[in-house]
Amino acid sequence: MTSPGDDAFTTRPTLRGSFGMVASTHWLATASGQAVLERGGNAFDAAVAAGFVLHLVEPHLNGPGGDMNAIIAPADGSAPRVLVGQGPAPAGATIEHYRAEGLTEVPGAGALAAAVPGSVMAWFRVLEDHGTMELADVLSFALHYARAGHAIGATAARTIDRMRDHFSEHWSGSAELWLRDGRAPRVGEMITYPAWADVLDRLIGAGETATTREERIQAARREWSHGFVAEAIERFVATPHRHSSGADHAGVIAAADLAAFDAGYEEPTVFRFRGIDVAKTGPWAQGPALLQTLAILDGLPDERIDPDTAEGIHTIAEALKLALADRDAWYGDPDHAEDVPLAELLSPAYVAERRALIADTASHELRPGTVSGREPWAIPSVMAAAAGSPTAGTGEPTVRSDDAIVPDEDASGYTRGDTCHVDVVDRWGNLVSATPSGGWLQSSPTIPGLGFCLGTRLQMTWLDEGSPSALRPGRRPRSTLSPTMLLRDGVSVEALGTPGGDQQDQWQLLYLIRTIVFGYSQQQAIDAPAFHTTAHVSSFWPRVWEPGGLVVEDRVGDEVLEALSAKGHVVSRAGAWSLGRLSSVRRDPATGELSAAANPRGMQGYAAGR
Repeated sequence: MTSPGDDAFTTRPTLRGSFGMVASTHWLATASGQAVLERGGNAFDAAVAAGFVLHLVEPHLNGPGGDMNAIIAPADGSAPRVLVGQGPAPAGATIEHYRAEGLTEVPGAGALAAAVPGSVMAWFRVLEDHGTMELADVLSFALHYARAGHAIGATAARTIDRMRDHFSEHWSGSAELWLRDGRAPRVGEMITYPAWADVLDRLIGAGETATTREERIQAARREWSHGFVAEAIERFVATPHRHSSGADHAGVIAAADLAAFDAGYEEPTVFRFRGIDVAKTGPWAQGPALLQTLAILDGLPDERIDPDTAEGIHTIAEALKLALADRDAWYGDPDHAEDVPLAELLSPAYVAERRALIADTASHELRPGTVSGREPWAIPSVMAAAAGSPTAGTGEPTVRSDDAIVPDEDASGYTRGDTCHVDVVDRWGNLVSATPSGGWLQSSPTIPGLGFCLGTRLQMTWLDEGSPSALRPGRRPRSTLSPTMLLRDGVSVEALGTPGGDQQDQWQLLYLIRTIVFGYSQQQAIDAPAFHTTAHVSSFWPRVWEPGGLVVEDRVGDEVLEALSAKGHVVSRAGAWSLGRLSSVRRDPATGELSAAANPRGMQGYAAGR
């Protein structure tokens, strides 16, 4: 395959300019971020404004009670840093407590699945450290939509409709916020968030006597983590409520857990692929699995990794299976795990061993590797017993069906929604790639007086002390949130990412191969047919996997789909335009030209700039 050329079909152009670019999963967030740039703010100001708008306009995909991971690159030439907005497990979240509640898995919905909320603290932290604008100005966009309302989208309305009976029967606070005389809002109806607007006003007001911008932001952070928000959360979760287990449980999160947490920064994990440094999070999130896959594919000729051919799709899928198996067996919070052997997992010798396992036919096994003589953690056999379950391949949100809360999917095996993403670049060269998630409206009951619900990231932990991502107080759950930053010759040049749960790094991998190896433009790479494997253990409740599973957009063509089936893949057709919600912004250091692109699927993601 060669580059498709500048005249190849795309749904929209790759935007080009020199002032500033924003790309996100919702046009209102993109517009808000661009408005901040137009008012003189930088990329960090714009990202925060967009992030708080995403809480409102994609409430089934993220919320203030969730988490947010980002990679930021200041224009001063300093190396990119990972902004960690992934809160840890509360002090009361022990395996013993959950087993005493009669649980064998952390539930997929309800306050027992809540990690400490990290999103708001992370957004405030980056604004304080790297922004230039006042908190009140940056939050003015979210406050506007919270008070005046916004037109609810189709997927959000559908999610509320599926949760309608559950809200009415079990989660009264959610019913009060989301239902209209017992029904879900219709697509396009205006939705307001008066309680959350009041919270934002109180957070802003906490700093009214402070003398500097930074002190005003610090006051808001203290009010969130030590004040009325933390206290309201503790009071609320003390009352048992319905969980996805089908039983009522009280939560364990306390005000002291919020007070003990602060968002911070870490060094990224980096792998050089075809001359481009790809920066990801550490192994407390799934990002290094993308790097492992790139390392495996880097040793193969271009024709073997062409994502538009049956051979390329097969090879990429098999490499992904190996990396994701290692993710499940080895990844965890390095601050609390005995040893996460990330250097060995990315070492040339180990990568060569893994590459040699790729055969001409599809593997139907989970094959984590042995590292330095150490055996991988064995995924419980009950997971293998769920092989072929119709819930395989789910993404992050969970919605109600009958008396249980089950994954939101359709017969194609893919998830329609899951998370959000925003990328920003400004005229000075600051870059932000941020993936906010969690705190979905279907996660747990809406907290009266706060207007939001808690996240459910602890469902990614295991009630098995032998797992590197076992539930443990103070330990970060192994997140799927996976922003990406690219560097050329030591200079940060591109920010990108996508929602998608377990699929986030799979879809980003296709983008990287197409742009770095085959010369696609940003929009061409985003628009090109996508696929992902479901032959891995889901990170989300309920834990399932589909041996040989491969979900593919139909646009690859019948000949390719038939060839994949002949190789032993269990192929699910996903329709023509369904997989991935990628966005990207880029800066050419030599010319200062900026560019951006966003996903057309679902008709919500947009890029803007000039």
